[in-house]
Amino acid sequence: MSDPDKSTDELAGSEQPFVQHLMELRDRLLYGIAGLGVCMALLAIWPGPSGLIDLIAVPIRAHMPPDAKLIAVGVFSPFFVPLKVLAMGALLLSLPWWMYQIWAFVAPGLYSHEKRFAVPLIILGSLLAYVGIAFVQFFVLDKMFGFIQQFTPQSVAATPDIASYVEAILSLYLAFGLAFQVPIVVVLLVKMNMVSVKQLKEFRGYFIVVAFVIAAVVTPPDVISQLALAVPMCLLYELGIWGSQWFVRNTKAPEESVKDSAAS
Repeated sequence: MSDPDKSTDELAGSEQPFVQHLMELRDRLLYGIAGLGVCMALLAIWPGPSGLIDLIAVPIRAHMPPDAKLIAVGVFSPFFVPLKVLAMGALLLSLPWWMYQIWAFVAPGLYSHEKRFAVPLIILGSLLAYVGIAFVQFFVLDKMFGFIQQFTPQSVAATPDIASYVEAILSLYLAFGLAFQVPIVVVLLVKMNMVSVKQLKEFRGYFIVVAFVIAAVVTPPDVISQLALAVPMCLLYELGIWGSQWFVRNTKAPEESVKDSAAS
């Protein structure tokens, strides 16, 4: 007769063979790719590759003469650049779908209290990625190009190549989208008992240095974009410390909550 005070493992007997895990991973990847294809088709219909390029070109066009245009130097740039922009737009649009596929793959191996902890992080991670990219599009690029154009001599016509421009801003989108995941990383590190909240607070000064070093490496060599990345990273680090305290307190396993109540 089992002890009624001892809780049973809700994941007992749910283990699957390794091959079955690989098949599940394959299916989730195929679902994700299918969703990406649907998003590419939708964006190809509206606003279309030209509309997407016009959208991302707004920040730099604001600092160019009214009749100036971006140029295509490469022979195949008029074809590959719109395709690259279309794929990137589709990836951003399908990001929640990809996050759901990741969640569906790992959910069977999580306890109930861990699922309550994972879902908000997945949603928050997607939102933070969108916020980071929007921050680049509507603030960083405008300030960065305004700063750079101040150093352009009057005798020089600034007509950037569309391929290099798209490559530069896509790298910024990626850098800021990942950098804005700092709170998620901090919460996961605390939740997995790799670091403590106290250690994170003690590391605060070092993280400021790390943030500025990362900003100097991944952004163009101008002060505006470097500050625009480093400062939000520091603020998001503080948000991660606060969030880790909240998540750890509200996502404890039932037996841990009982132990804490008994200890208090």
